[in-house]
Amino acid sequence: MLRVSSYNGVEFIGVYAVANEEMALLPMDSDGRFQEDISSALAVSSARGTIASTNLIGSLVAMNSYGAAVTNFATDEELKAFPKLQVLRVEDRLNACGNNILVNDHGCLVNPELDDTTVHALEELFDVEVLRGTVAEQNTVGSVCKVTNKGLICHPASSEDDLRMLKDLFKVTPRITTLNYGSPYVGASIVANSKGGVVGSRSTPIEQGRVEEALDIIG
Repeated sequence: MLRVSSYNGVEFIGVYAVANEEMALLPMDSDGRFQEDISSALAVSSARGTIASTNLIGSLVAMNSYGAAVTNFATDEELKAFPKLQVLRVEDRLNACGNNILVNDHGCLVNPELDDTTVHALEELFDVEVLRGTVAEQNTVGSVCKVTNKGLICHPASSEDDLRMLKDLFKVTPRITTLNYGSPYVGASIVANSKGGVVGSRSTPIEQGRVEEALDIIG
C-alpha cells in the first residue's frame, strides 16, 4: 500500500521517521493520522520517541532487519525503542546515520567520508557488504535514495554507473524519480519497507506511480 501524508504539515517525512520490516519510530509529537498512515501502509507496529532529544529520527537512524545505526548522541533510554535489533552508536563526525547510510538486507552504501572503523562496524551490525560511494555526486546517499528489499528510488541526476552500482550492491532494480513536487531528495521524502510506503504530501500522482512501480508496491 502507498499512502500520502505529512508530519505536522511538513512533507519531508523521511527526515522525521524511520522503519524496517517490523517496526517504525516516529517523533513524540506525531499526530494520530501520521502514525496510522505509517502503521497501515508499511504493516508494522509504530512507536513514538526521540533520538538525541530531537524529532529528526529519520536523519539520525539507519536500519535494516538486523540492526540499527544511530547517532552517538542517542541516550540509553532512547535506544530502548529498538528492543529486537542490535544497535550501534556511530562514533564518527558524520553521525547523522539516516542521511549518510543507505541500507537494506542485501547491501549498504555509505558516505565516502566515513572512517574505516565505522565501515567495519556497520558490516558487523547490518550483516551485509558495505561500500563507500556517492549517488548523483551526492555524499548523503540516504537523503537522495530510498531502498527496500524489493526496489530502490534515487536522485534524478543519478548516472548509468550509479544505477549499475546500486543494482549490484542492493540486488534490486533502481529507478530515478523525484518526490514532493520535484524534490530530488527522495530519501527525505518517503518512509518505506518491502510491504508499502508513505510519501510526502506534495508528491504528485506521477511521482506516486513511479514509487509504486519502483518499490513494487501494490494497492
